Order: sequence, then structure tokens, then C-alpha cells
Amino acid sequence: MHFTEAKTLLGPRNGMNIYRGCTHGCIYCDSRSTCYGFSHPFEDVEVKRNAPELLDRELSSKKRKCMVGTGSMSDPYMPCERELLLTRRCLEKVRDRGFGISLITKSDLVLRDMDILDEINRKAKAVVQMTVTTWDEDLCRILEPDVCGTARRFEVLDRLRDRGIPTLVWMTPILPFINDTEENVSHIADRCAEAGMKGIVCFDMGLTLRDGDRGYFYDALDRDFPGMKERYIRTYGTSYSLRSPSADRLMSVLKERCSRHGMMCGPDACMGYAYSFPERFRQTVLY
Repeated sequence: MHFTEAKTLLGPRNGMNIYRGCTHGCIYCDSRSTCYGFSHPFEDVEVKRNAPELLDRELSSKKRKCMVGTGSMSDPYMPCERELLLTRRCLEKVRDRGFGISLITKSDLVLRDMDILDEINRKAKAVVQMTVTTWDEDLCRILEPDVCGTARRFEVLDRLRDRGIPTLVWMTPILPFINDTEENVSHIADRCAEAGMKGIVCFDMGLTLRDGDRGYFYDALDRDFPGMKERYIRTYGTSYSLRSPSADRLMSVLKERCSRHGMMCGPDACMGYAYSFPERFRQTVLY
């Protein structure tokens, strides 16, 4: 990793990337795409060491309370966070300023900060969103090799449920010919209900590929799924959107399971919930 002094942290929609790059090694990661303008190798994580100070300054200038987001580009709980504590320090700033937090992760390291998340949730709102793509543990270790597996992620979600912290699951991407099965979708959805999920985010059954992540993904297919790259090329060519041939059926299965268990289904409802600041805590800052 390497360290930088950032000039700003929060984006226009109040999202932040404390780190840039990732070491989880997920074979499908869209953040590798060249459109995001990385000027360094993806695994050479850029660390914004002044992130907590920037966040405190930027939150202090906001006239209205809101949800702060993190994790959409780089996981805030990579192994380096164990020592650096930047995510934890940013959570402390969110708590102290009375804002909410909505974070996305695959890591069980989030449990370390459950005390602060609990405080934020009692003062405003904290939402933990966990990515779960694959029920099969062996397949999970291939697709997402350097982060905890599916079973452990659900243990984390169970712990958060017991603490009263709301959670969502991102069931995305679903890889054509690899994990696009009714068994996979059903098992994940049913386990989400057991863990008390508010909802499941699934844009569609498939994935997207573009310059930067396509080559990395195809190299992984050659290594772990011999012949699969050729099948992808025959089926999709150079398309950006690679929709599973079973997408319609699988989306029906997911929607039925979510309806049965009383969970939200789809990005609009889930994102509306995750990033809406509770009105009872919303205040205008007086100067």
C-alpha cells in the first residue's frame, strides 16, 4: 500500500472512499475497470491517511444531517484496516457529528466496530450491507479468495441482527454458467430471511465487464474454469452486460422468496432504505 494526503473525501452524494484499490481478490470486481482512472496497480492500495480529519471538516460544514456511504468502490475493511484504523476513526467522526452511516463490505472485520455502529444506530441510523454471491463455500473461495466465506458472512449478519443493526445483502454479481442456479439463489435468500435482512439488492442475474476488469476475469476463468472463457466469448462477445440465460426465472425465484419472507427486493427499495436519513434526527445547523 501507499499513502496519500487527500484534498477532499465526500462525493456529491456523500459517499467516501477511504482506500482506493483492494486486496480481496474477487475475480469479477468492476472497480478494476479503467474508467475509474487508477494510476497504480489495483492491489497496491492507496490509503488516504488524512481521511478522518477531512471527514470531520466536511461534515461540520453540512447544513443538514444525512447518511454517509462507503464501500461501493473499495472495501473499508481490508486487512490493512486492522492496523490503520482509518475506517474506525471515520465512524467515530460520523457518530460524533450525529450523521448516519451505510457501508458495504465482505469482511468480518466489521464486527470490530460494532460498538460504534450501535452508537450511530441509536443516535441516527447505521446500515451494514454485506455482499453474498455464492452459497457454495468451495466456489466462494475461488470467486472471492482473500476474504471470509459465505458462512462466516452470515454469522456476522446474525451478530448485527442480534445487536439491532439493520442489514442488507448484495446478491451481485451472479456469474452465468457458474453460480446462476435456482439452488444458489434460493439458499441465499432463505438464509437472508433467517438473518433478519431488510432486503436483497440484485440489479439482475448476470455481471458487467469492461476494459480493465474483463482481462482479469478471463484470466481467472482460464485458471479456475477451463473452457469457460471461450463459452463466455461465444455467448456474449464483447458485450458490457452479460445476462444469465436463466435470468428471468432466477429473478422470479428471488422476488418470490423475498415476498414470502417480507424482505425488500431490488436496488430502488433497498437503496432508498439504506441512504434515507431518519426524519426524527434531521436538523438544520444554526450559525
